[in-house]
This record gives sequence, structure tokens and C-alpha cells, in this order.
Amino acid sequence: MTDLKPELSSAMATLSQPAPDLSDPKPAEVMTLSSEMNIHAHDYTQIVIGLSGQAEFDVSGVGNFIGPGQGCVVTASTEHAFGGVGRSDILVLNMPSAQQDDPLIYAKLNELGRKDIYFQLDNQIQQLIKLLVVEMYASPEDLLLSRACNDTIIALLHRHLKSYHSLQRESRLDMEAVDRYIEQHLGQKISVAQLAASVYLGESQFHMLFKEQTSVTPHQYVLAKRINSAKSLIEAGSLSLGHIAELCGFSGQSAFTHAFSRLQGISPSQYKKRFSVK
Repeated sequence: MTDLKPELSSAMATLSQPAPDLSDPKPAEVMTLSSEMNIHAHDYTQIVIGLSGQAEFDVSGVGNFIGPGQGCVVTASTEHAFGGVGRSDILVLNMPSAQQDDPLIYAKLNELGRKDIYFQLDNQIQQLIKLLVVEMYASPEDLLLSRACNDTIIALLHRHLKSYHSLQRESRLDMEAVDRYIEQHLGQKISVAQLAASVYLGESQFHMLFKEQTSVTPHQYVLAKRINSAKSLIEAGSLSLGHIAELCGFSGQSAFTHAFSRLQGISPSQYKKRFSVK
């Protein structure tokens, strides 16, 4: 008769193992960042790798931008801020506390975090990551695939890193680029996030630099641009006030009249009379 004790012991050992913590994040997941800057911390180490677009990160007071093939290490309990510059897709490798039983992985992560908060991946591992991400998009709920992606990339990180010199953040905005964006989109709604993306900055940093440089808010600046453009069109004398309001991005003629009168001290119709042919 076959001895079932070894199999029974093995089965009991398996049953006695703790169930995985369902509150833990996926080992690897693809995320799209919003343009709003968020700030948080978590009790596990995390590695972020850029896939498309550009993201702004600030880890332990060290800020940088992350594009495709670039990344950063966020060690456990480290407060960090992040946001997309326009649309930004990232790959996030999460190392929840339950995995701290693996000393080899954590030794590698700790060494990496001490050496390079920000890093650049070489072309070889970038190509591998692209293939893995395609599979993750196809099977987003496959936890086995998520774990395999995490293990594979972590194992290869050390051998495929290049030095990544932090981008020097501009102390002054490229106002020519900002003005060019406004002129090209004057007939539409223009958000601070869109203006920030036009010069590759996060919304919060853009707002701060803009106010320092111009002494007005982005909203006030755009409104002044709309009014100045309207004045030029009124002076040209070939368009109706309703058409001018539309071309300059106002929601209607009444909104245009209100803004124009408040900033110019005279209504658009009164201003138009100054240039009427006598």
C-alpha cells in the first residue's frame, strides 16, 4: 500500500501557509498619470519606469522628469510627488511588505535606491519591457504574469542601467513657447495643465514659475491675450462683435462684453465706435 504521509504532510504545509494579502498592490501594473500633482507615501518599495509621454517626480526633495526608458526608485515610506506632463504612461513595480522574505531582491533594491534615485535603462531591457507591457495590456488581471514581469525586470535592472543626469529645471519659462500655444488655441478653452505641457512642466511647478516671472496668474495672462486680440480685430472693423468673441475664445458675446468692459473700462461697442468711419 502506498504511503500517503509525505503527500499529506506536503498538502498540510501548503494549507498552513498564510493567504496572500489582497490589500497588496499588483507586483507590476501599467498606469496613466493625470496632469495633477499627487503626493503620498507607502510602506513598500516601488520602482517606476516611463513608457510614454513625460512625468514629473519629486522623491525625497530630488526632482526630475521621467520619459520612456527612464525611471526612479521610491523606497518604503518615502514621501514623493508625481504627475503627468500631458498624457503619461508608466510601469510600476510594487514590492509589498509580504515579499520582504526575499533578501536577494531587497538587497538589490536597497543598493539601487542608494545609488540612483533616477536611472536610465539601456535599449535591450527597454525592448523587453515593451514586450511585457503588451502582454500586460492583453491580460491586465493575470497576477502570475504581473509577478513574472516584476521578477524579470528587477533581476535585470542592475545590469542594464545607464547614468541618468538629472535634467536641470529651467529657472525661467520659455514664454515664447507659451505665447505660441496661446495664439494657436485662442479660440478654445486653455487650461493651466495645457500651458504647462507646452513647456514640459508639471502644473504646480509651471504655476509657481509663471507667477514669479509674470506677476500674474496664467488665467489672467490668457484673458489679457484674448482681450488684446479682440481689440485688434475690432480696430480692423470687418467682423461683428459676436464673431470676434467666438474667435477670441469667449463663451458668448455677453461674457466677452463683461470681460472687455472690466479690463478696458469701456464696452466693446463703445470701443468699436472709436474706429467707425465718420
